[in-house]
Amino acid sequence: MKKLMQSIAAILFIVGGLAAAIPAQAANSSTNNNIGFSVSAQTPDNQIDKQATFFDLKMKSGQTQPLRTRIYNTTNRDIRVKMGIHTAYTNSAGAIEYVTPAKKYDASLRYRVDQLTKIQGPTTVTVPANGSKVVSAKTTMPTSDFNGALLGGWYFKRVDQKVTGEVKGATNVSSVYSYVIGIKYSLGTAPSPVLKLSDVSAGMVNYHRSIVATLRNTTAVMIPRVTMKTVVTAKDSDKTVVKATKKGVMLAPNTTFNYPMLLNKQKLQAGTYHLHMVATNSDHKWTFDRDFKISAATAKTYNDDTVDDNGISIWWLIGLEALGMLIIVLLVLWLVLWLKKRRQTQK
Repeated sequence: MKKLMQSIAAILFIVGGLAAAIPAQAANSSTNNNIGFSVSAQTPDNQIDKQATFFDLKMKSGQTQPLRTRIYNTTNRDIRVKMGIHTAYTNSAGAIEYVTPAKKYDASLRYRVDQLTKIQGPTTVTVPANGSKVVSAKTTMPTSDFNGALLGGWYFKRVDQKVTGEVKGATNVSSVYSYVIGIKYSLGTAPSPVLKLSDVSAGMVNYHRSIVATLRNTTAVMIPRVTMKTVVTAKDSDKTVVKATKKGVMLAPNTTFNYPMLLNKQKLQAGTYHLHMVATNSDHKWTFDRDFKISAATAKTYNDDTVDDNGISIWWLIGLEALGMLIIVLLVLWLVLWLKKRRQTQK
């Protein structure tokens, strides 16, 4: 009897863990519901695009200017909002990232928006119930000659969500409610864009084997809506290893774009390879050719660490959960019948 109860407890623990893991992703995807606040940029007279809802400002060397945003609270209680100024860059998905600060910036980036623009006063403010609050930042342009654009964002995150209970050893998942207002400073004359292929190598992206091409926009101008067509072949046989097309890439000024081309089930092999890439948008075209090598040690490391070969998917987890629940039901029924039979025997 003791062994039976231990088995049931073990199954409950496993199935309970699966049930907790699967819905967590869905809960995180619903963070846009019932945000409870909004923000509105108060654009000044030097706004270039008068219809834009972000700061699109024509600036001069050494100019100092305040920026103001109004935060609206649409709930019936006070809320707290945390703010930050970030410098924009292009993330691995090919989109311009304003929310999460970069771990490393391109060497060509001379001036960062988060260093030129500072929030005035506390970075966390209280907004009254059904009311609003104006918050300010101050920006100072570099005094040296500069031509081009500086891109960033003013980030607002609601932080008054409180956890009502705490379980030792457990991780509480809470929703994040946030907005970002873009900031673009334009100075002098915009330069012609320069796109460079910096490196090609084997890599790992979210535990998926990849060939990663590192592209650099080394000019202070955004390169929008880029389409990249890429073919990687084995140098000795011209056999195609991976063929990929990426559309709609937005390259921020002075940014590095690490472009992953997933290999999926295909294993990495040691050898010499060739990359041919054509990148285009409505105004420009760049063609890149580069040989690169993959060592045996690198191939082994990424082949061993990948999740591409395990074949596990969320449907397998759902199936395991269903099977576990069925086993529990059968065990409980068997236990009930066994106890009933035992009582009848004792009588």
